[in-house]
Amino acid sequence: MMTLNSYLSIVTLNVNWLNEPIKRHRVSDWIKKQDPSICRLQETHFRQKDTYNLKIKGWRTIYHSNGPQKKAGVAILMSDKLKFTPKTVVSDEEGHYLILKGSIQQEDLTILNIYMPRIWSCQILKPINNQSEEILR
Repeated sequence: MMTLNSYLSIVTLNVNWLNEPIKRHRVSDWIKKQDPSICRLQETHFRQKDTYNLKIKGWRTIYHSNGPQKKAGVAILMSDKLKFTPKTVVSDEEGHYLILKGSIQQEDLTILNIYMPRIWSCQILKPINNQSEEILR
């Protein structure tokens, strides 16, 4: 196991649709080149059955939240260089948020990835607030 630097690098990308192979390839190349510890993707537009399409060498651990249709969708990717131990994973049925609680080298960590179209902010924030209060305790 590789030793962890004294910092984590986290990037967030609004990818606006990853159903086209060429776009997935470009995003994958960009992530490999930047080499962050954690990558959060928004607007993946995957359905649950399509999530296998997102494969990036060196990034085997991928958490998804997807709705039944090809809209919204968020993902959190963990570099293979990290030994992330998940404790709690919470997501909604529409693919608007994903909350991970776990640890990296015995250090507790909570990662949120929220995709919220402006017109839906009030509808989405209420369930997130209710669930996250319980999780974050």
